[in-house]
Amino acid sequence: MFRKVLIANRGEIAVRIIRACHDLGIAAVAVYSEPDADALHVRLADEAYPIGPAPARESYLRIEKLIEVAKRAGADALHPGYGFLAENEALPAACAEAGITFIGPSAEAIAAMGEKTAARRRMHAAGVPIVPGTLEGVRPEDAPGLAERIGYPVILKAAAGGGGKGVRIVERPEDLPAALRSASSEALSAFGDGSIYLEKYIAPARHIEIQILADQHGTTVSLGERECSIQRRLQKLIEESPSVVVDAPLRQRMGEAAIAAARAVGYVNAGTIEFLVDADRNFYFMEMNTRLQVEHPVTELVMGVDLVVEQIRVAAGLPLSFRQEDLQPRGHALECRISAEDPFNQFLPATGRISALREPLGPGVRVDSSLYPGLEVTVNYDPLLSKLIVWGATREQAIQRMRRALREYLIVGVATSIPFHQAVMASEEFARGQFDTGFVGRRWPALAAEVSDDHETAALLAALVAHTRGHQTAKPAPIRDGTGNPWKLLARREALRVW
Repeated sequence: MFRKVLIANRGEIAVRIIRACHDLGIAAVAVYSEPDADALHVRLADEAYPIGPAPARESYLRIEKLIEVAKRAGADALHPGYGFLAENEALPAACAEAGITFIGPSAEAIAAMGEKTAARRRMHAAGVPIVPGTLEGVRPEDAPGLAERIGYPVILKAAAGGGGKGVRIVERPEDLPAALRSASSEALSAFGDGSIYLEKYIAPARHIEIQILADQHGTTVSLGERECSIQRRLQKLIEESPSVVVDAPLRQRMGEAAIAAARAVGYVNAGTIEFLVDADRNFYFMEMNTRLQVEHPVTELVMGVDLVVEQIRVAAGLPLSFRQEDLQPRGHALECRISAEDPFNQFLPATGRISALREPLGPGVRVDSSLYPGLEVTVNYDPLLSKLIVWGATREQAIQRMRRALREYLIVGVATSIPFHQAVMASEEFARGQFDTGFVGRRWPALAAEVSDDHETAALLAALVAHTRGHQTAKPAPIRDGTGNPWKLLARREALRVW
């Protein structure tokens, strides 16, 4: 087992990996940019090293600096987390050259699945169902004919992309040229490669992904599915496991396809195969994420497996600590991504200083977070603040626990996505499992109108909490609220409570 691991990341995922290292008795080394000097991951690590100013390109994306720090600290392994360099094959290649173990797949596997058209060709050859479309990047002059053969609507995707960048949905032939120029320009800016390919746009559809783990001894297992259909502009917002539309036979078929996909590129470590599932429950390969996923906790809670610990064990050469037949899903888990975004203003990123914080607790509640009072939330990094995860014996219990946990969650000083999550958890359609990838686009305007008044009341009273904190001397009288509205009741209690 490793003695010391460098975590090449920040925020809640760095905290998560540090804790896994400590569970294994491994020393954890943090790196930080200038504004992250007081960050929670820096405080929890055994050692911490500065790597540059705020812009990621001058700090967290500097491979040579990360390798230099790893050598200086005597780290024998490096974990990339997710985001930043996690899917950049140059990082594991640099680690190998420096004699440092990369906790993740090989550079070759990352490269094989990172270029989307090459990955589609590999999956097609391996017998994994793929979305109808092109297997190569398309030239602008060929696109109209190809789109006609595929059939409108089509979706344009960046060949080198991910995370919703370089993606456009085209409903009509006359919209294709402008969409192609726009997608290619965005892809070139984001990935340095403007190549675009075409797929049939499948709607309505569910976004279902399969978690896999593979060790160095030839064992690859599937850990069931995660439902990721509650998303906006291809960015996931809520995830759950298991999915209400996946039964045992479909789960078996998707798991087998995911394992075949991983084996087709000699994959080792944790990875996720993402599928689209249509209204007839046909499934199609979209892409492989060659890293740990943001939503990995829902799988951990349902399967009883610590995925980060398994990642570290696999990288150290140990076999998986369980067999496929040992994996039996238990209960239901939900995850809400709590982001510094204003859902009432087009989900624009928000900034500010967290002046008061209370994270939810209680049975079945987990918070993966790096928040603390006084934290300055800036535009330098991804707006994800924390992940709120709950487990219940049934989906109904999990939803109710999430409602309770969201009511308890208090973040003062920056706008967050909490009101959005509360509205979705209160939605009858979500409770019945009647949603697809278009749910947020269709329903959020109406849901937002229902909760906006209460949101404004809560925001004003939360500001009062921050102003009066530490100045209250008398115990407030009991609150009487006849509205039955938990938002107003909670806000009033928070405004008057003794801190």
